[in-house]
Amino acid sequence: MSLLRIRCPLLEESLSCQWIWTGDDGLPLTGEGQIADLPKNASSVQLIIPAAQVLLTRARLPDAARRQPGSVLAFAVEEEMLREPEANQVSWIGSAGGEDILAAVDKKRLTQCLDALQAAAIQVDEIYCETLLLPWTPGEWSFAWEGREGFVRTGEFEGGATDCGGDASPPLSLHLMLEDAERHGARPASIALYTIEPEGAMTFEESAGEIMKNPAAAPDIEAWQRVLGIPVYIAGTWDWRGAQQSSISLLQKHRRWPPFRGLLSRLRPAVWIGAAALVLHSLAVAADWALLANEERALHQQMETRFRALFPAAVAVVDPALQMRRKLIEARHAAGVPDTADFLPMIKTVGPALSELASGSLHAISYDSGRIALELAAEEGLANRIAARLRENDLSVDINPAPTDGGAGIVVLVVTTP
Repeated sequence: MSLLRIRCPLLEESLSCQWIWTGDDGLPLTGEGQIADLPKNASSVQLIIPAAQVLLTRARLPDAARRQPGSVLAFAVEEEMLREPEANQVSWIGSAGGEDILAAVDKKRLTQCLDALQAAAIQVDEIYCETLLLPWTPGEWSFAWEGREGFVRTGEFEGGATDCGGDASPPLSLHLMLEDAERHGARPASIALYTIEPEGAMTFEESAGEIMKNPAAAPDIEAWQRVLGIPVYIAGTWDWRGAQQSSISLLQKHRRWPPFRGLLSRLRPAVWIGAAALVLHSLAVAADWALLANEERALHQQMETRFRALFPAAVAVVDPALQMRRKLIEARHAAGVPDTADFLPMIKTVGPALSELASGSLHAISYDSGRIALELAAEEGLANRIAARLRENDLSVDINPAPTDGGAGIVVLVVTTP
């Protein structure tokens, strides 16, 4: 499988880059130039962002926010980036010490780089931070030095670029990082120093199947140890071209998983079928609603016609059922027949349901047009049982709170006929 690894600084308008191509035969080919001149048709493409252009920082995030888009996570690093959150592309890359580790880059320049690569028919599969490609051992820091500047990896997901230093004086920022780690009880036991190959110093020669490298200059180790107060040793040379594969990608959510390639095009017929079914269902619901509304109007018209036939003197008919009920009550009263909504029939039904009440628990009773209000001194459970018995006798019951001056433990049951 062929691999194209590109190191592209995000500061240059020309978008020139360095690259290494490893073909199916395992032999590497390197180059430098414009993005448009990069090799094409690689099986996998990795973009390496220089350490100085990626901020690795800690933050405390809710669990649900860890997989949120970068526009949401950008607010967590707003103070450290010193620019508007919308200008940052932020990714959650892991956790350490109970805190979340975020990687932030300049969103505009990263987008320009990715757009230029896409215009050159190159689709990036992974984006890596140069800092996290440096070898690292727990309890130890790794430092890459190119003679004047460098970058340090302090943990599995942490590190950063340093300022300038010299042969006998390590970067001041490295010294300050050690002091901060000591205050937090995380001072490393030693620092493994890797010298960075100068540009053009890395040559590829096939010798016993190995890649030969030109040596790179190292600083004065003893002087660095005196200044830093910590053991420093030469761990070897380092070059991003030959760095080991990393699992910490800043573009994990954009991976091109082969099983899902072309999924949208394959699902397009199903989407159209589903949309058509939804439209048909909506039309059917609308037709059913219109049919029911028409039936309701027809029934209302039938009731109004019957009511006018029985009571031709009626002037306005708004609710035929209610008006018929009232006329029926008037007819019963005129014939001397009690109605179920009268006081005596209602109290006859309500009385047996109050058998559980203690003597004196019924404080007041009132009646008005088929409505009886009972003010009781009863606990909630007893009031609910009384209401259940009344509902069994086809009465409607509402349990209302007592008036403010009624005292504690007072409830009001409002009983009505259906």
